[in-house]
Amino acid sequence: MSNDNPGEITQLLVEYGEGDQSAYERLFPLVYDELRRIAHLHLRRERSGHTLNTTGLVHECYLNLSGSPGNWQDRVHFSAIASRGMRRILVDYARRRNAQKRGGADQYRVTLDDNLISVDAQASELIALDDALTALSKHDARLAQLVECRFFGGMTIEETANAMQISVRTAHRDWNRARAYLHRMLNAENEFGN
Repeated sequence: MSNDNPGEITQLLVEYGEGDQSAYERLFPLVYDELRRIAHLHLRRERSGHTLNTTGLVHECYLNLSGSPGNWQDRVHFSAIASRGMRRILVDYARRRNAQKRGGADQYRVTLDDNLISVDAQASELIALDDALTALSKHDARLAQLVECRFFGGMTIEETANAMQISVRTAHRDWNRARAYLHRMLNAENEFGN
């Protein structure tokens, strides 16, 4: 977050976690640009013509976060939580969209690369990725958190390592393990139509 005083953000997060609602209201303008950046990353992977735009996604996430003060450790942790919230909003939207239509593609095309997991922008694919991440979190929560930071939070491997308090080398190793796990899960869904 491009704020001249990152300590102010952390202090406001602590105050809000302790129940000071006005702290969250003061926090939002300080983190707004970062939330827009994260929302843009999410929406970049969505289909064109999505009914949610960057501003709408940020504001819906803001409303969701404002209702539940968290025990946020710092601004990086807050960004990761906000990113996860945006993912939930988009996945819920995709599930509603899929429930409304009958049929649909049984194939999911998801490409994994070293920079980001690039998702073809169909609702069923986002749901498949979310299901795979849910399974990954049950298998290894740290790997799932790493994917959320990298893919949904748009963090570099170094930022992810810092946020997760692990070494860069461990982050690289975990990133490779997570990509392999997700690749297997998504290919199994393609192969068997699950």
